[in-house]
Amino acid sequence: MHLIYHPEAEAEVIDAARYYERKVPTLGAQFLDAVDLAASIILEAPARWRIVETDLRRYLMPRFPFGIYDRILPDHVRILTVKHHSRHPDYWRSRRSE
Repeated sequence: MHLIYHPEAEAEVIDAARYYERKVPTLGAQFLDAVDLAASIILEAPARWRIVETDLRRYLMPRFPFGIYDRILPDHVRILTVKHHSRHPDYWRSRRSE
């Protein structure tokens, strides 16, 4: 099984990394490492994570205030959003059908 990011989820990761890098040098790279680690953990056991809605699961990142929302499909895991906890909970909902 492999992982596919929704294009907007990928953009969220890049934007967050840039934000953190502006705040503290190397923190952006640390955020990217944490996202990569989270993706690996999700792929190890995709069904392990909490279902938050129908077929949508959430992994909470331990160090950064982000949740990774994904859907398990027959041949891959699709990351729909990498959402900061303070963002409106529904801003990304249109991606569910993609």
